[in-house]
Amino acid sequence: MIQQLKEAFESSCEKLECDLLEIDGEQDHVHLLIAYPPKLAISVMVNNLKSVSSRRLRILNTHLMTQSKSGRLWSRSYFACSAGGATIETLKEYVNSQNTPN
Repeated sequence: MIQQLKEAFESSCEKLECDLLEIDGEQDHVHLLIAYPPKLAISVMVNNLKSVSSRRLRILNTHLMTQSKSGRLWSRSYFACSAGGATIETLKEYVNSQNTPN
């Protein structure tokens, strides 16, 4: 399913003029490293990523509707931070170090 998410996120990023640099995740969340233009509000980007990926995953995985009591794939919350002085390589390594579910 991580590959399906990656494709959905890449599609969203392309439309928003962003670059998805890295993706990985754990059982209950994903980590994304995205380069985005300063004119784009993070909240708009996250909302777009969540809505596009949710639609795509529901189409490709019909069983998802029964796995959540609320029917939602994403929570309303998210965490975003700037990279500061860290290099892109360091950030990619961090994202790749996540325990990707099967």
